Amino acid sequence: MKIAILGWGSLLWDTRTDFDSTHGPWELDGPNLPIEFTRVSKTRGGALTLVIDHDYGAVCTCVFALSTRSNPDDAISDLRCREGTTLANIGYYFADGSRQNSSTDKTLNIVRQWAETTKIDVVVWTDLKSNFASKSKLKQPFSIPSAISHLQSLSVDAKASAAEYMWRAPALVDTALRRAVEIAPWFNTDG
Repeated sequence: MKIAILGWGSLLWDTRTDFDSTHGPWELDGPNLPIEFTRVSKTRGGALTLVIDHDYGAVCTCVFALSTRSNPDDAISDLRCREGTTLANIGYYFADGSRQNSSTDKTLNIVRQWAETTKIDVVVWTDLKSNFASKSKLKQPFSIPSAISHLQSLSVDAKASAAEYMWRAPALVDTALRRAVEIAPWFNTDG
């Protein structure tokens, strides 16, 4: 059974031995999903992290790794533990039609088509939602200006965490916010 784990953010660079020992190398030809930095992270001091976002995301080719697990439930559990979240926030698609979980049908359809093309039996991904409007400092809907204002309002340590997360995202993550941040002085020097 081929079980693929999708990634686009810290799964690729934030080493966690427990999780990293349960999958093979990351491959660059995963499904094309709309990704953007629209989730305010509690564990990263308010940094904006990448999620699938059909409203604001840029279509990016995600990466994938094959799980070393033979039981799909173990692969789902591996990702749930790695992400420190609930099973409800882990998306999965079984090609035999027996099970699926996704916050949107749009994501599920993209994953389904990719799985059929690549002959993957089970696909697993982090399915956290954007929480920008409710958790950002400004409590406004996501936009490039509101995201930059949120980032500028962070503490020095949180800005460093935000910068690391954004800069370490793979080059294939080409989003509107990332492009704006790369040319704007969003880390003001007065702390």
